[in-house]
Amino acid sequence: MEFQISTDKNKLDIKKVHQEITSTYWGKGRTWEETLMTIGKSICFGMYSKEDEQIAYARMMTDGLVFAYIMDVVVFDPNKGKGLGKELVQHILNQSEVKKVNTVALKTLDAHSFYESLGFKKVGDSKMWMSIERVKYD
Repeated sequence: MEFQISTDKNKLDIKKVHQEITSTYWGKGRTWEETLMTIGKSICFGMYSKEDEQIAYARMMTDGLVFAYIMDVVVFDPNKGKGLGKELVQHILNQSEVKKVNTVALKTLDAHSFYESLGFKKVGDSKMWMSIERVKYD
């Protein structure tokens, strides 16, 4: 499938993003205003078909040096199961401001093997936290 990824928030189908996020276990109960706030305060990644229809979404917060946190990774129906989520997260990991950070983290209850395939490892005994650690502390 051909696609493009953009960080232009003006292209986002915010209604669709909100609908998808609120259908997840982590976004259940998120209000419209809260969705708008998360978009406004994050670097957002929209994935679009060649017809310019939004087919996936993720967001990230980072200081560009020490920490990056990836959140709200969703692929919209009927595009699930086609490897688009992996493409989207890999795109985020390839961003220059992400390549420089010491720790890239995320939380998941049910996608550990998916994120492990991208280089993430479980953090300690946590059931949710996963990270890519680029700095070793003695």
